[in-house]
Amino acid sequence: MRADQIIIGPVLTEKSNIMRESKEKKYTFRIDPRANKIQVMRAVEELFSVKALKCNIVSVKGKPKQTRTKAGVRSGSTTPWKKAIVTLTAGDSISMIEGV
Repeated sequence: MRADQIIIGPVLTEKSNIMRESKEKKYTFRIDPRANKIQVMRAVEELFSVKALKCNIVSVKGKPKQTRTKAGVRSGSTTPWKKAIVTLTAGDSISMIEGV
């Protein structure tokens, strides 16, 4: 897989913003479900020209959802997805996500 296929996009939440602004620069990305840690680290290094120290991968379960329609209540769930938390070396940052 190519680097742009592995990383789908950044995850921008309050928790990810706090991790990004901490002493250890940790960035959170939504990734392809077939990708592993080594592929994610290489993709981050290739796309953003930074050095990745480590990578943690989390499989996020789909949340149950219900919709009310004329025919009654339909239940299902959102799609499960995979996210990666990548720690960068000291002094490195990704300016595209920082907004600088």
